[in-house]
Amino acid sequence: MITLKGVKPIGKKQWKRGNFYIYGVVEPATGEQYYQEFSQLNYNCFQEFLNGFGQKYSETFNLIIMDNGSFHKALLLDWADHVMPIYLPAYSPELNPIERLWEPTKKDLKWENYSSLDKLKEQVNTIIKSLTNEEVLSLCGWDYILEAILSATS
Repeated sequence: MITLKGVKPIGKKQWKRGNFYIYGVVEPATGEQYYQEFSQLNYNCFQEFLNGFGQKYSETFNLIIMDNGSFHKALLLDWADHVMPIYLPAYSPELNPIERLWEPTKKDLKWENYSSLDKLKEQVNTIIKSLTNEEVLSLCGWDYILEAILSATS
């Protein structure tokens, strides 16, 4: 709508918005990856993610590097014995291996207009499924990340 300067336009259209969240972890030394899609970003969904991850990788000891989101640190979280959280300092996404993966993924989606949330989900899943371990390794396996993980486990 076009209005006079200083006059806020009032419209009768309410834009429908939807969202979804991809929870994921990557192994920066091999490029292996694990993802799950959820409708919310909260403790319950994160616990479900941890349960799925813990079942899939039950034969190995696993470190999960993450930010200090409140749902990551919920006191009620039940961490499997073979999964250990490592919390990054505040405002340091460059230290989180998976953040390296999200950058090009978001870049591929930018300026696209999808007709539905399901179409966007399909495209995100296509991008994620198309990533080879070699591509993930090249994006996430930076020397300083690998060295930090090694020092944390020694």
